[in-house]
Amino acid sequence: MKVLYFLISMLVLASIAFAYDPSPLQDFCVAINDPKDGVFVNGKFCKDPALVKAEDFFKHIEQGNISNALGSQVTPVAVDQLFGLNTLGISLARVDFAPKGLNPPHIHPRGTEILIVVEGTLYVGFVTSNQDKNRLFTKVLNKGDVFVFPIGLIHFQQNIGYGNAVAIAGLSSQNPGVITIANALFKSNPSISDEVLTKAFQVDKSIIDYLQKQSWYDNN
Repeated sequence: MKVLYFLISMLVLASIAFAYDPSPLQDFCVAINDPKDGVFVNGKFCKDPALVKAEDFFKHIEQGNISNALGSQVTPVAVDQLFGLNTLGISLARVDFAPKGLNPPHIHPRGTEILIVVEGTLYVGFVTSNQDKNRLFTKVLNKGDVFVFPIGLIHFQQNIGYGNAVAIAGLSSQNPGVITIANALFKSNPSISDEVLTKAFQVDKSIIDYLQKQSWYDNN
């Protein structure tokens, strides 16, 4: 009997050890009591395996349009663009840069990014959390160089060369998400109050008003 109790205890402990909440695959997934009113799941519904085709796992991407204010374009290949990525926990993005083009400070709330430079020279970096005193890690990357941006940290890439640049980023989520810092702060819907922003940035209201009137371009 003692052996039986011991085995049951081990099974319970093992179950607890391997229990965890699933990682969110979108910004939020609010619970609902009546399933008939449900419209979304944490991820995507699965296609009948008998109906799956090779095209479900294939996508061709072209060079992005870099004729914009930032001089860059991110072309994502996540689950919304390639349904075969569903449940696989990975995605990628092609990033095109004009000379001096910038992929502005942003975060991926659900994924770590690993980036390789295909062409050109990039200045890249990320900033650590408050607990780590917001340290800045930067590196100049040339063709073939690889750099990692940890999940949830603010990071950026800028083309410091005289020609166009191209990079490919792999991400550790089928839907890593992106929050561009300037857009989120100054182009939220509805707007964050002037009182909050002036106190947060310790600047005059006229500066906040000026920033909110800018045409913040989203290259994602």
